[in-house]
Amino acid sequence: MCIIFQHSDMTEEMKGEVMELVVTACEKHATNNEIGRKNNCTFCGVFRRQALDRGASLLGVDCMATGHNADDIAETVLMNILRGDIARLQRCTDIITACEGSIPRCKSLKYTYEKEIVMYAYFKRLHYFSTECVFAPNAYRGHARAFLKDLEKIRPTAIIDIIHSGEGLSVREGVNLPERGICSQCGFISSQKICKACVLLEGLNRGLPRLGIGKTSKANLVLQTPSKENLKSV
Repeated sequence: MCIIFQHSDMTEEMKGEVMELVVTACEKHATNNEIGRKNNCTFCGVFRRQALDRGASLLGVDCMATGHNADDIAETVLMNILRGDIARLQRCTDIITACEGSIPRCKSLKYTYEKEIVMYAYFKRLHYFSTECVFAPNAYRGHARAFLKDLEKIRPTAIIDIIHSGEGLSVREGVNLPERGICSQCGFISSQKICKACVLLEGLNRGLPRLGIGKTSKANLVLQTPSKENLKSV
């Protein structure tokens, strides 16, 4: 069974991590409010993906179909290149992504342009969102999207060309890539000992919103240190 999730499919526990609270917590502890303006997508993306995994696990589905379109995938390819993220770059163009112990995700609209989807929804009188996310005014993806649109003006096939280029990229032998395993805290899929969702939540609880945004080694070092709440209870 393949399923597309709606917000009502999630449990109350999953709905608890709303972006309003996350942004408020980030702005409260950030010295220059940079986190509250710039890194919201990190929190939203990580929590949303784990919410989908948890919901799919509760419903016992075999596959999840997501709404990623050609524009989304081309933007992701550009972002991973600019970040030098080899591991994600290798799999971000896969139409089906899965690893042992996880529920596969299918990108059925991989080769469909965003404007084609909007036109279809408009002529079929379907409800759709046409506004940008209010929590992502300075998101990194926004810069990649603007660059991609400029490329498309010069070369109309730029989006599909970038996807095909991403599909043809491969990592040479001998390069060590992170292996996916199980998070030691929540038990969900992770390429680190502690998954990103748990690190971000711990950072919010400790008043350290940048904890899950910086280097993993630094985050692990902080996580090994007892929080003030834990010290009080000892």
